[in-house]
Amino acid sequence: MHRACTGETRASGARGAGERKCCAVCVDNEKSHVSSGGLKTSAEKDDSPGAQNLRTIIHETDTSLDLVKKSLCVLVQHGTCVFSSGRKGPGSPTEYQTCSNWILRILRYPRYIYAAKTLYGDTGELIIEELLQRGHMTLSSTVKTVADRLTQNMEEGHSMDYGEVSNTFSKLVETHFLQRCPPPPRAGTKDSSTPATPATPATPATPASTAVPTPESFPDCYKIPHVTLAGRGKRQLSAEDGEDQRNAKKPKLDSQTHGDEGIYWQVNFERFHLHFRDQAIVTAVANKLDQTSSEIVRTMLRMSEVTTSPTAACTKPLSANEIFRSLPGSYNISRPILDQYLTLLVDDPMEFVGKAGESGGGMYVVNLHKALANLARATIESVVQERFGSRSARIFRLLLRKRHLEQKQVEDFAMVPAKEAKDMLYTLLSQNLVQLQEVPKTPDYAPSRTFYLYTVNQLPTARMLLQNCYKTVANLIERRLFETKESKRLLEKSQRIEAILASLQAGGAEPEQLTEVEEMITTTEKQQLEALRLHINKLDSAENQVDETIFLLESYVISTATSTS
Repeated sequence: MHRACTGETRASGARGAGERKCCAVCVDNEKSHVSSGGLKTSAEKDDSPGAQNLRTIIHETDTSLDLVKKSLCVLVQHGTCVFSSGRKGPGSPTEYQTCSNWILRILRYPRYIYAAKTLYGDTGELIIEELLQRGHMTLSSTVKTVADRLTQNMEEGHSMDYGEVSNTFSKLVETHFLQRCPPPPRAGTKDSSTPATPATPATPATPASTAVPTPESFPDCYKIPHVTLAGRGKRQLSAEDGEDQRNAKKPKLDSQTHGDEGIYWQVNFERFHLHFRDQAIVTAVANKLDQTSSEIVRTMLRMSEVTTSPTAACTKPLSANEIFRSLPGSYNISRPILDQYLTLLVDDPMEFVGKAGESGGGMYVVNLHKALANLARATIESVVQERFGSRSARIFRLLLRKRHLEQKQVEDFAMVPAKEAKDMLYTLLSQNLVQLQEVPKTPDYAPSRTFYLYTVNQLPTARMLLQNCYKTVANLIERRLFETKESKRLLEKSQRIEAILASLQAGGAEPEQLTEVEEMITTTEKQQLEALRLHINKLDSAENQVDETIFLLESYVISTATSTS
């Protein structure tokens, strides 16, 4: 389905070098050669004109027409490419454009799947995994595929009922983790909702709107159709495993009709991002104060999920009485204790919670934008401390708090010797973490009559670190791909032996046969495989950790752009 390249548009304008590199590497890592050529070229190009027609893509990628068409099909299927009518008006060729914010979400696929598993168990995990792998699917197709996979892992004689999978799917839709794909606009046709302005002798005709529809603009975005689906998951026969594995990514033809033909569903990434944001805030409160305070904030966020806009700077006001009634029963907190915790949260310098009134025992809100700003600030301070040491971090925090300071004031407040303070300030200045502002006493900007003030601009600094994080992730992925390629022969040998062992064990082979097969891998090769697995696991862990930093900085940048617009 055709998806909108809107929502988390890059607040900083054009894509940075780190972001472009990360887009290209993500496509090479996740997609096949069929889809990587055209998208990688347009993602890496610094002077890319944006939307390109089919002929231009073929010329720039030096790829055959058939392969480019297949590539565009795969990219549109996964939402990483959008198409629209040509800019020259009716009759002009359809133009295609990459969507960097959709491409970069590939990095977060493991987090989406793990979050679904945490909230809705194995069934929710497999539903999200299937939709991420295929781009979009119908409800009936998803239910059948997931039920078959769950049945395959069950004991003999047990199977998964379609109804259980369908119920989990409905819960994911009700909580907006899944949404319908918007109906695709027809390229080269006018949008009926925005008719073209007719031409007059004085003014030329204006083309119809080519804006891409967003899922939320579709009235039935979260409406589940009536589906006639009954049965249980089917277990694959072992003799067909090889053929099924080869055809795993091919759509299975189903002659039965279930009432949801043509209604496709996709993962709602924005809803997952709101869940991650709330988790980050709750974890920060738990680390700063205690578990009870974090549970109070979690309750406030859960109560505001439906009533608060995703772009709001704070949640809707909640009374202390409402919060008290909504607290989990396991937290046996009396009303006076709750009031003390709320007061503590309001008075905390981090300002995660604010007071909005006195009615109902006090009205309270969660300051979403301030919370993201404080989390981004803590992240930036941590980066400075890791790279330049604790004294540089002390100077950086001082400038964040005092806003503008001369070099002598920095030395005095930070209690750092003059020479060291000067070196640290110049190092931070050279890395664009600190800025120097000139305040002249006279219009001639004479150095003797000018104040030189050091300052920190948090938003530009966050944007710069965000680009560095994108570059870091790209380097990690490239390193992982290189390590895997270098040990390709050994990995293939290991996989073949594991397959043989599994086949022998299923057939009830003798222990001597199993030992003989295991000895096909030498001790040195086993050590190499273990070292490779440890190295790959470290690289995967590093990717996930950097992505968490990317999410915090990106959320802060988008929140700031939204609150100031």
